[in-house]
Amino acid sequence: MNMLKALCSIGFTKKILERLFQPKGDLTFRVFDINFPNRVGLGAGFDKNATNLRELQALGFGFVEIGTVTPIAQNGNEKPRLFRLPADKALINRMGFNNDGAKTIAERLKKWKKSADLEVQGHKPARPRLIIGGNIGKNKITPNENAWKDYEICFNVLHPYVDYFVVNVSSPNTPGLRELQEKESLRKIFSVLQNRNSQIEIPKPILLKIAPDLTQSQIDDVIDLALEIKLDGLVATNTTISRDLLNESSKIKSVRIGAGGLSGLPVQKRSTEIVQYIHQKTNGQIPIIASGGIFTAMDAKEKLEAGASLVQVWTGFIYEGPAIVKNICIGLNG
Repeated sequence: MNMLKALCSIGFTKKILERLFQPKGDLTFRVFDINFPNRVGLGAGFDKNATNLRELQALGFGFVEIGTVTPIAQNGNEKPRLFRLPADKALINRMGFNNDGAKTIAERLKKWKKSADLEVQGHKPARPRLIIGGNIGKNKITPNENAWKDYEICFNVLHPYVDYFVVNVSSPNTPGLRELQEKESLRKIFSVLQNRNSQIEIPKPILLKIAPDLTQSQIDDVIDLALEIKLDGLVATNTTISRDLLNESSKIKSVRIGAGGLSGLPVQKRSTEIVQYIHQKTNGQIPIIASGGIFTAMDAKEKLEAGASLVQVWTGFIYEGPAIVKNICIGLNG
């Protein structure tokens, strides 16, 4: 990414990168009342601090989810905290919401938005703007009973600068966070955010990101609440704490690695199952961003056919490299 940043700082090399990696044609897709340049985005946890938006746009991403952002900057868990399992095309991470804090990230987004608006105005016809999602969470030191306050702070600070929000209560790397996936905890958080959103001139879509480790009854609770409060959408799914689908050598390696969320190929099937279940159970009433084990156009197509509106890559980006968006878009639209 540092090399990419250097290349994108020079006008003509940035244009070369865009020609190489940006998908061609009009791939605009509308959901959440937002026009996405294409249906392939980058999941939260990669560009946590909104420092690489120009570079990720050059690689063709239709949207980028920044964060997870917390009210106060925090260092996250001790390093090393990101591990590869190449035999399974998987990663284990236990980052722990390391980020620069809501105010610093909002200032960065403000500058990005200003420069991006100027750049779009300079193109005829104007190319679609990169869509920014704000993934928000609570600080590690905040007790769960006060978690709603952290989500509200992040929501208020980031609101002018992001296109949609994702409430993250499903990371396994902040102690006790997943307890907030219970129905009443979610109701409290979303009632506060939706109430605040309704008071703002231009409200922003608010989505919930869920874990692949939820039981069917827990997923049903999420669906019931989502329909009841008219949630704008769901992101399915986050990383898993299960190691069951790893091969034997990776299982041994994962024991040495220890705690963390597993992403990539081992979560692919479960993620698709949850997307399909939610889509069928709600008759497609709740838009879904699918995340989990997407490496190729075929993987993305599987998620879309299961009922997703958009897809996000993360581990796939690490393993497949900078052409992943272009390759998926070609496969989906070729």
